[in-house]
Amino acid sequence: MRWRARTIVQLRAALRASRPQLKRDPLGSGRLDSMTHPSSPRSQFDRPNVLVLPPLLYGVALASGFLLQWVAPQPVLSSNARYWAGGVLLALGVLVAFWGRAVMERAGTNVNPTLPTTALVETGPFRHSRNPLYVALTLMYVGLALLANALWVLLLVVPLLFVMHYGVVRREERYLEAKFGDAYRAYRSRVRRYL
Repeated sequence: MRWRARTIVQLRAALRASRPQLKRDPLGSGRLDSMTHPSSPRSQFDRPNVLVLPPLLYGVALASGFLLQWVAPQPVLSSNARYWAGGVLLALGVLVAFWGRAVMERAGTNVNPTLPTTALVETGPFRHSRNPLYVALTLMYVGLALLANALWVLLLVVPLLFVMHYGVVRREERYLEAKFGDAYRAYRSRVRRYL
């Protein structure tokens, strides 16, 4: 009978150890709602926990702006200068986006902000801006608004940038500071957040 009780206790301990456990988010949310597995080599908290994927956010804002433009058309400019300005901004945004992505991939870190950052990238466009990919998305967005002569698209850049700043960039900054410590603080003191 004694061996049976010992076996049951051992089984319970093994089951308890294999179950996912609630853990406190180390990046400050204080929530206990995310699950991690104790034997997992990588915690699920090793990510910035952004509110929304930036390309998705820009796409939704762009689509909403074009819908509003279709319902109540409002031009930005009547001159043809908008084609030049829009084309230059769009091309510059595409160039910076490809350059920043290539530098991140060469450094061996994830471009997707929902995945863990494996390296602090300080080269390429990251020497001039801590968020060159988001600057590139904004340049492309404004370029498209000018090319389409869509005032509604241009006006939606204000709430878009608000959500990007507080829902994505600030969260990424807290994550990077927690992960890389002094190295990130030194980088942050040398390089501007946007431009």
